Amino acid sequence: MSESQTFNGGCTCGSVRYRLISRPLFVHCCHCTWCQRETGSAFVLNALIESDRVELLQGNPHIVMTPSNSGEGQKIFRCPDCQTAVWSHYATAVGDRMQFVRAGTLDAPGRLPPDIHIFTASKPDWLELPPGIPAVEQYYDRKILWPETSLARYGLLKAEIG
Repeated sequence: MSESQTFNGGCTCGSVRYRLISRPLFVHCCHCTWCQRETGSAFVLNALIESDRVELLQGNPHIVMTPSNSGEGQKIFRCPDCQTAVWSHYATAVGDRMQFVRAGTLDAPGRLPPDIHIFTASKPDWLELPPGIPAVEQYYDRKILWPETSLARYGLLKAEIG
């Protein structure tokens, strides 16, 4: 696999290191108030990818169960030393089979810009979104916006869980 298709990352202190072994399915820039509160920022940038395409190279993140808007919660995987959130699993998004990798923890986060801005109804007024990237007030229909290759990969995940 070429270096252009892999993405290395890790926590702030370096105890946890990981590698994405392919491009993610899709990259969300989420502006919901839940993400704002959990990150202490105006948004979070999540790279959605199958869990079996994330290699843990070093360390052992611990799981913090966190409430979510769906009421089903999310598992946030954090470095046990510096507490950096490196990825999450959402029960409503095929559970443990897909990871929402925090793109800001990548060594080169600029390599994965957002494919879409979501929940923009709650974005701060001072934040101007760039032209040319889809933006929706709430969520969206993946069948309309995801590339065919990502839809096929996602279909395999759905088939695994029945």
